[in-house]
Amino acid sequence: MTLRHMKIFVAVFKHSNITKAAKELHLAQPSVSVAIKELEEYYGVRLFERIGRRIFPSECGKEFFDYALHIVSLFEDMEKKIKNWDQSGVLRVGTSITIGTHMLPLLIQQYQLQYPELKIEAFISRSSDIEQKILDNSIDIGLIETRPEHTEIHSVPFMEDTMCAIVSCSHPLAGQKSTTLSQLAEFPFLMREKGSAGRELLDACFSLLQLTVSPIWESASTQAIVKGVAGGIGVAVLPYLLVEKDIQQNVVKMLPLKPPLQRELNIIYHKSKYLTPNMNTFISLCKNYGKEG
Repeated sequence: MTLRHMKIFVAVFKHSNITKAAKELHLAQPSVSVAIKELEEYYGVRLFERIGRRIFPSECGKEFFDYALHIVSLFEDMEKKIKNWDQSGVLRVGTSITIGTHMLPLLIQQYQLQYPELKIEAFISRSSDIEQKILDNSIDIGLIETRPEHTEIHSVPFMEDTMCAIVSCSHPLAGQKSTTLSQLAEFPFLMREKGSAGRELLDACFSLLQLTVSPIWESASTQAIVKGVAGGIGVAVLPYLLVEKDIQQNVVKMLPLKPPLQRELNIIYHKSKYLTPNMNTFISLCKNYGKEG
């Protein structure tokens, strides 16, 4: 078996389609089909089930994918290590929405001063999506608002973020110095979409308090929620980093939560990942940012 076989298998597995895999690898479709057949004959197993025009990985194929992905990833890491001797190449970073909006631009700006020839590719999405990108080796380093769920992912806390309540300036709670989740639950709630880190934390807290809260408004846009709160539609609990400017400009009123609701922001990467010098530099920048913050 060769590295070529592994690369072809990984591409077919990811796309569940021979034609798309061939296009990605710039190979002829028959060459891809032959490589998969050779793998199956060599190991004496069925890696894909062919149903009509579609293919689906078998249970053995799913197990094989874990090995093949890491073999391919280690080879790519080896090449990256050698190429990084001249401070060039690509750094692939993924972040959650909060971090990508408020921290990543400055981090990249500082990083490019040290590595002006290095290209940086950024992917911004939900924390769960960033974890999957790490597992797929689609990115090198992730910055997320939760602790990773997968045991194959290593995490390093680099900063604390505080969740705060926001209400309209004319809201009945606006005159208070602080509030509790129990008090907030008595009013209509505006929340981030399910699957976001902030929403998962908030749902868990309400569950611990045995409170049932059904949001009247769900949105992936923080600004949509802020405007809804400012308009008196309801209350919200959001990361302070996301609403700091709106609070300073008196668009909404902030109420500290009692007890405080804090979370750690984490740097994540795969346990099998070789960290190049420039990756370690980026990690150090993130840690310094957290200390200054």
